[in-house]
Amino acid sequence: MSAVFLDFGSVTRGDMDCTALEQTISPWRYYDETDADQVAKRISDAEVVVCNKFSLNREIIASAHRLKLICIAATGYNNIDLVTAAERNVPVCNVRGYATPSVVQHVFMLMLNLACNFEEYRQLVNNGQWQVSRHFCPLDYNIEELSGKVLGIIGYGELGKAVSEVARAFGMEILIAEHKNKSVRPGRAAFDEVVRQADFITLHCPLLNETRNLISRRELDLMKPSAYLINTARGAIVNEADLLGSLSTGRIAGAGLDVLQEEPPANGNRLLRYQQPNLIITPHVAWASRESRQRLLNQIAKNIHNFYHNKPFNQVMDAVDQASG
Repeated sequence: MSAVFLDFGSVTRGDMDCTALEQTISPWRYYDETDADQVAKRISDAEVVVCNKFSLNREIIASAHRLKLICIAATGYNNIDLVTAAERNVPVCNVRGYATPSVVQHVFMLMLNLACNFEEYRQLVNNGQWQVSRHFCPLDYNIEELSGKVLGIIGYGELGKAVSEVARAFGMEILIAEHKNKSVRPGRAAFDEVVRQADFITLHCPLLNETRNLISRRELDLMKPSAYLINTARGAIVNEADLLGSLSTGRIAGAGLDVLQEEPPANGNRLLRYQQPNLIITPHVAWASRESRQRLLNQIAKNIHNFYHNKPFNQVMDAVDQASG
């Protein structure tokens, strides 16, 4: 038996303990990254292939004649050709819940930075403006409290629920969005009403056909001019051109993004050229605490162990409902 991790560099900076992986199957081959012309050779004799964001298409999966299991080092699985995997009787599994504490704190980091104009005040001090202020406390930029604000949560799986718990500790009012254009279940609010009423909207749904461009001009126009959009889910859930228009015209107050449609944005991105303080962009690191990355590797190891011992192992066939809430 052998296993290959095609893009191990995407989950480690030399600080991960691989003991759990090594105890499940041997030998392992870890590659920091893999180019498309290298993958066929690297997985040719592998029973288990692990990847994070590397795309496994029909041709690649069909070429791996010994392949028994595909492990995704993430929750999202849109980079895997599930149809071909199923045709070849190769199960696909993901990891779930491993990054919850890390993502939740990142969501509130973005919210608090926007609400408190953190970057503007930091630059004020760095530029020496506090030092020459006539008052002990310069009030150049607005500061808002989270307490009393309405948080709209779109996607009420594990992450959405965890965010709601912290939001309540801040004294926020919670609105949980029903799926768009669906009948409203108890405890939920209609999608459009959540968009209209929320002071902050946070996205925690997977990228599916029905969630691509879920937030576009129509939804942005429904939002309050004082509202903020937070996206730590997938970049393509938000129409970037429409968001840029809403930010640049003041149609909404601001946005905090940890994800973009193309990652890394090697071909440029119009949002990266927008250098105003009402937009914060971080490089898809909401999930990436050291503790989170270790839990990820340990859960991959458990998936592999359970697969070989005929136990449940997080097959993605039932992951959509858990992720989208």
